[in-house]
Amino acid sequence: MTYISKILGVAALLIMGSAVARGQGAQISVAAAADLTFALNEIAKEYESQTHNKVKIVYGSSGNFFSQIQNGAPFDVFLSADLEYPRKLQAAGLVESGTLYRYAIGEIALWCPANLSLDLKNKHWNALKDPRVQKIAMANPAHAPYGRAALEALQKSGIYSQIQPKLVYGENISQAAQFVQSGNAQIGIVALSLALSPAMKSGETWEIPGDMHEPIEQAVVVLKRTKDKPAARSFFNFLKGDSARGILVDYGFTFPAHAPVAPSTRREP
Repeated sequence: MTYISKILGVAALLIMGSAVARGQGAQISVAAAADLTFALNEIAKEYESQTHNKVKIVYGSSGNFFSQIQNGAPFDVFLSADLEYPRKLQAAGLVESGTLYRYAIGEIALWCPANLSLDLKNKHWNALKDPRVQKIAMANPAHAPYGRAALEALQKSGIYSQIQPKLVYGENISQAAQFVQSGNAQIGIVALSLALSPAMKSGETWEIPGDMHEPIEQAVVVLKRTKDKPAARSFFNFLKGDSARGILVDYGFTFPAHAPVAPSTRREP
């Protein structure tokens, strides 16, 4: 081997080592709340293009993921729609130090297909009493943070007892939205992030005022059992950056008053 070849070989090893240290060229498994389906897909795409890592995302209810992680599910990163689940995992010693981060605050909305013509923007809660509305979809409040927020808002509105027999529950907020999209329910209380998605933005939407329920504080953690800590932390750090925050803003997420909101970096398809 020539001297130049040796030098090139050493340089290649250094580059590879540097990439590994930064968490590049790896694959991580992410458990994410269903309200993030469209926003996080875009965020992951941006992250993959910048780092050459691969992100495998499984969507579901935060409560179910919390139980699975406690029982050893092999996720690297957990994005919850509820701050308390990550806090409990941290208290149980299952979280990497310094990685509990509140990444956004979610919002809820009434949504129905446009052809139903319920006039949500003017009728608000009264649309739920329309005789054409036989089923109202929402996430199960037993383990879905968006379901708990929906239940709280219904109770605070004073309409809950009148429409309770119409309620049908999805396993998570995404399934609740699917009930309405498929016609199994005429209207739903869904995440605003889903109502603003390409698949649903043609329907009618009324954003439920945030003061009608406790804030849906959403948090992310890196799990201690991750097999690739540099890659997991790399994705965690990306979520805190301008690109990810801009996409979250486009999907209706908000941030604490003390935290700056990044300008949108989302590109139209």
